[in-house]
Amino acid sequence: MASADRKTIIVGVTGASGAIFAQTILRLLDADARVARVHLVVTDTGQRLLQHELGVGAPLSELPGRLTGTRAAKIEALPNSDVGASIASGSYPADAMCVIPCSMGMLASIASGASNDLVSRAADVSLKEGRRLVLCVRDTPMSRVHLENMLRAHDAGAAIMPAIPSFYHLPRTIDDLVTQYVCRVLAQMGLPQAKQFSWQGQDARASRPSVTRSAPKASSGKGGKPAVKGARK
Repeated sequence: MASADRKTIIVGVTGASGAIFAQTILRLLDADARVARVHLVVTDTGQRLLQHELGVGAPLSELPGRLTGTRAAKIEALPNSDVGASIASGSYPADAMCVIPCSMGMLASIASGASNDLVSRAADVSLKEGRRLVLCVRDTPMSRVHLENMLRAHDAGAAIMPAIPSFYHLPRTIDDLVTQYVCRVLAQMGLPQAKQFSWQGQDARASRPSVTRSAPKASSGKGGKPAVKGARK
């Protein structure tokens, strides 16, 4: 793929629970030949999150490699305090951005245009330049303040994608749940993934997709009859 056709992506990570989503999207971006550059910005609470949920604590320069398990040569980690970084300017040619996970505090900063750190400033730039911005909000229950901030960010041009897993693809592991969600996020950013399950419709005669699974065996009493709960021997 020609270098001019490859994308530059910004990934912001905040302190909302869901570090595994950030790790998974970085791994997929690192392996994607369509991506030339990834700018990673992690807030202070985001760094605490990575340490707590993934056991990953490292100097900023080593963080990409620790998260992906590779050299992560295309991923540049930027200090969240550096509001003079390249991605803080609309003249820098980034293609899309996601904040994953996105705390309600960061959502509020973005919705209000506060631009008081690099994550919120880069998000503000994405909106003003008409670039794709995906906010993977992660909190529940949601207050009226949260909902109004989501609506405000949406009306400004952001895609609001709460970190809600799907089950129609019949996941077997946590990784299945996480990967499907992250693939949907990447599709929103113009990077559809082969790993994503795409619904093709369901046969009206079937109650569920054709997937064979072994059912748990019922405990039996004498003669192979089901045991009665509470029955004495």
